[in-house]
Amino acid sequence: MSPTTSETAQGGRRLVIVESPAKAKTIKGYLGPGYVVEASVGHIRDLPNGAAEVPDKYTGEVRRLGVDVDHDFQPVYVVNSDKKSQVKKLKELLADSDELFLATDEDREGEAIAWHLQEVLKPKVPVRRMVFHEITKDAIRAAVANPRELNQRLVDAQETRRILDRLYGYEVSPVLWKKVMRGLSAGRVQSVATRLVVERERERIAFRSAEYWDLTGTFSHPSPAALKGDVGDPGTFGARLTAVDGLRVAQGRDFTSLGQLKDGVNVLHLDEAGARSLAAALADTAFTVRSVESKPYRRSPYAPFRTTTLQQEASRKLGFGAKATMQVAQKLYENGYITYMRTDSTILSDTAVAAARAQVTQLYGADYLPDKPRTYAGKVKNAQEAHEAIRPSGDRFRTPAETGLTGDQFRLYELIWKRTVASQMKDAIGNSVTVKIGGQASDGRDAEFSASGKTITFHGFMKAYVEGADDPNAELDDRERRLPQVAEGDRLTAEEITADGHATKPPARYTEASLVKELEEREIGRPSTYATILGTILDRGYVFKKGTALVPSFLSFAVVNLLEKHFGRLVDYDFTAKMEDDLDRIARGEAEAVPWLKRFYFGEGAQGGAAEAGNGDGDHLGGLKELVTDLGAIDAREISSFPVGDGIVLRVGRYGPYVERPAEVEGGTGRRADVPDDLPPDELTVAYAEELLAKPSGEFELGPDPETGRMIVAKDGRYGPYVTEVLPEDTPKSGKNAIKPRTASLLKSMSLDTVTLEDALKLMSLPRVVGVDPEGVEITAQNGRYGPYLKKGTDSRSLETEEQIFTITLEEALAIYAQPKQRGRAAAKPPLKELGTDPVSERPVVVKDGRFGPYVTDGETNATLRRDDDVETITPERGYELLAEKRAKGPAKKTAKKAAAKKTAAKKTAAKKTAAKKTAAKKTAAKKTTAKKTAAKTTAKKATAARKPSANAE
Repeated sequence: MSPTTSETAQGGRRLVIVESPAKAKTIKGYLGPGYVVEASVGHIRDLPNGAAEVPDKYTGEVRRLGVDVDHDFQPVYVVNSDKKSQVKKLKELLADSDELFLATDEDREGEAIAWHLQEVLKPKVPVRRMVFHEITKDAIRAAVANPRELNQRLVDAQETRRILDRLYGYEVSPVLWKKVMRGLSAGRVQSVATRLVVERERERIAFRSAEYWDLTGTFSHPSPAALKGDVGDPGTFGARLTAVDGLRVAQGRDFTSLGQLKDGVNVLHLDEAGARSLAAALADTAFTVRSVESKPYRRSPYAPFRTTTLQQEASRKLGFGAKATMQVAQKLYENGYITYMRTDSTILSDTAVAAARAQVTQLYGADYLPDKPRTYAGKVKNAQEAHEAIRPSGDRFRTPAETGLTGDQFRLYELIWKRTVASQMKDAIGNSVTVKIGGQASDGRDAEFSASGKTITFHGFMKAYVEGADDPNAELDDRERRLPQVAEGDRLTAEEITADGHATKPPARYTEASLVKELEEREIGRPSTYATILGTILDRGYVFKKGTALVPSFLSFAVVNLLEKHFGRLVDYDFTAKMEDDLDRIARGEAEAVPWLKRFYFGEGAQGGAAEAGNGDGDHLGGLKELVTDLGAIDAREISSFPVGDGIVLRVGRYGPYVERPAEVEGGTGRRADVPDDLPPDELTVAYAEELLAKPSGEFELGPDPETGRMIVAKDGRYGPYVTEVLPEDTPKSGKNAIKPRTASLLKSMSLDTVTLEDALKLMSLPRVVGVDPEGVEITAQNGRYGPYLKKGTDSRSLETEEQIFTITLEEALAIYAQPKQRGRAAAKPPLKELGTDPVSERPVVVKDGRFGPYVTDGETNATLRRDDDVETITPERGYELLAEKRAKGPAKKTAKKAAAKKTAAKKTAAKKTAAKKTAAKKTAAKKTTAKKTAAKTTAKKATAARKPSANAE
């Protein structure tokens, strides 16, 4: 590190650098006047985003990749263009400081940011690495008093991941551009996550439902307790048929995904007729209790939160997406309410355990406090144990009411606080009971029913917290099912026997919570990056949301199809997990980065073709370079084509998905129809494809324009139906003499089926001149993106209906312009849909139609519906989630005033320069000489500086 031998003088000035302004503000309040706390605002240096950012001395592959693969994979680092002013500020502050404290987060990413700061700032004063996992007064002062050295092993580990992800993304993504669509991206973890979602949808497409029936009986037992009115002893209870003549009745688990009974399963498969027949035969049967089996029930508390379990529970209980959860958690951490939120650990410090146990006694009593503190072993492989679990900060936990928090921050803090306190409480105990009931039907068959119950005699930790479930139909841990007190041999009366039909269901789609859980269980990627990964696959259009479910787009099917067929190892689950192991071995110093990167990029021994590099049976690392070089075998049409049935094929084109039916005769013309972008792939059946193909498509000739003779046609485009004219073949289509055909979108009241030539000519005549105002300014009526409007010079006024475009008179237009222009909002439109009460703001949430499309609002926060959301189908939960994400982002930043200020400053500077030209000339000459010397020194420093990475893009 930089000089550490000399001690900082007493009373000297210390510069503390953190990542965010919010974190800086909180920490500043805990340090004395001798400290200056400033933010780097994230990473200040990274691999270049494009060739334009690469210094001129680099050429060829280095310029394209930002990594010199031929010289030990040396990265090329550049200061981010939007961080140059901040770096300048940090250097100025450092110049006036006697000591530098690098106080970034204590993980790989934070360590790398600290390293980059040191490399760029080049301090000549002592440098300390200041680390803490909570922002409290005691923690910050302890961190200042006990600094450490930079952990170079963590820096190298982050750099290796950054280089790997750069090579993966920059080499594989162009293949997607060439073979699928421009603008796509591939990533080491994002592509595997997308494959998981696509595979689940494939399972749903292949799924065939099976029907099965059983019986439900309602039995009564006139026990003494029930007769006395004891609510804890119900007089009746339900039981389900489990066996007939000793043969188990088939349930959903006995069927395959194709709707067939599994091989080797010996069960009775009841159909509707058989079930109803048996129910009738049991109508007058006398039933008895054949057995009563009671077992003790015990449930231990859940471990404190780590990153992934927090994301899962926030999704289940609060409706937050992973990204929104981390944004809210970041604010809680930076403002000193919780400990660091990116952690794989479930460990609590002794201080935290003491605080939790104190609150258990205070809030629930000594009966709920175990004799010894509870400890939780980490379950995450290669966990970064530098941090604690996520918990309330401090040596005394603030209750949610004491924090003064509101909205999403309050709800997430409350969740963390409850989970932490509950983790130090006693087990919940009780009893579980299984009762078997039998009777003989009138036709001689023996029927056996079963009922199970659970009673909790001591709720223990459940008084504070009960974990949610991904399955909305799942029973939570604190749910009790009480059965009457019965004994073997007791007679029961069947109040009702009903036949129930069931059908097996396709596997549930992933939600954000369940996908995070799946990635973690498969040991793919690092938990701290999951929120970013989910955000990427949603933003890229690979996945969209239907309610809380993650639905793959047809585009993702094409991408995954290509990767599986031609880059199979790169999206193999075990291979990706093995890479994660290798990266962690490098982080622990058990393996070297450069040899590993060489094997990954060039292949074992840098020999062998693409097939060997991707699918060799030897070392799990293949040659990425060979794979992306040999693209001749990739058939772009094949990888983007998927059979629907009956000769219909779904294709993913450059402009979106469409279905196609080949021509019936050779040389004939087939039919095509666009597929809605938001259609879940498992809903594209043959019947629906036939429906799409039957809709009007292609060109519909409406007739020739009487004035020009050109044919007017109606078309259905990607952005809706429109009319246009067909220009002669010799019409120039490019260059300065190019002629564009007149085109106009259909009005909302029109359709391809009903539009006429007269309608088309009227639409293409727009804008319509309404007249001229008294000052000679022309007024026109037009149809725009946001609906019909009038225009007079630069003054636009909205019209109420589309018909007014063709009917409004000059007098009516002048009357509209005579009214003051509405600067605020127009009269509020009625809501399109009501969703219910938001759990955060406790205000009614509705869907409204705004200028930029439909949006949800609770009167305080507005959130635009995403591309894949639909007004008709949007659920209340989805509406609450959109509002939560918008709140987490905070208000939009305003930059207009700053721009104006810069212009004003520029004018003042220009005036000053004009006032003193001679003096300025002398100074400029002197400055130029100095600048040349400085530039020479800077260039020399850049050439010798070691290079390290920053952003972790998986």
